[in-house]
Amino acid sequence: MDSQTSLASYRLGFIGGGKLAGSVIRGLVRAKFCAPGLILVSEPNESARRILEHELGIIGTAENSEVAEKSDVILVGVKPAVVVPVLTELAPLLERKLVVSLAAGVRIASMERVAAAHFMRAMTNTPSAICRAATALAKGNRTTNTELSSVREIFSAIGVVVEVGEEQIDAVTALAGSGPAFVYTVIEALARGGEKMGLASDAALVLSTQTVLGAAQLASETKLSPEELRKMVVTPGGTTAAGLAAMEELKTTAGLIAAVEAAARRGGEMAEENG
Repeated sequence: MDSQTSLASYRLGFIGGGKLAGSVIRGLVRAKFCAPGLILVSEPNESARRILEHELGIIGTAENSEVAEKSDVILVGVKPAVVVPVLTELAPLLERKLVVSLAAGVRIASMERVAAAHFMRAMTNTPSAICRAATALAKGNRTTNTELSSVREIFSAIGVVVEVGEEQIDAVTALAGSGPAFVYTVIEALARGGEKMGLASDAALVLSTQTVLGAAQLASETKLSPEELRKMVVTPGGTTAAGLAAMEELKTTAGLIAAVEAAARRGGEMAEENG
């Protein structure tokens, strides 16, 4: 047993407890992945740290070095521009440790240049808070099969997991990472359409949200293609056909595709900026 292993007292350590990392932590606690007291989170914002401690029962600290020193698996949830500087500062404590970056736009090669840790990337999203995450994993040059299995186990507890090559991570960032915001825009637009046609705003939002939730759940459980599911709703000359025609005229589908493309391009640009 080396000295780092003997120091480890937490199963999971998070460097940063912001929106995405906080969502992952909430999901893991909700899923009972491990006891909350086995999760250590470094967060410089005291009020945010206290909320996580009191709400979830995890252990908080203001020191990144404490997480690096005492955790078996370290998940980095700071802003992309801060990832490499933080890892550089902690490098002596990270040797041979498993470190998983949650950040968009920071390549594994950039992290491997500054520390001798075993790096991976996990691109996930905020629905992880309710165990409905969509996560893609990309392993690094030093990642072992055992480490990959361990990280898959972590994220499988809070949703679905796929493995991709790192060259595909920007697309995952756009689709799964940014995707919830695109879906919320769809929910909002459907609700506004209902309001325009006379529904009260609260009723329209409830119906819109549940419609998207139900449609997604049906797609997930039946494994039917979107085209097959769409045909189950459409009657030629009916209301759905009229609505789909309006969407086609306004290029709604093209707009959503463009949103994913733009987000993916921005992910690539960020990688260049943070390289």
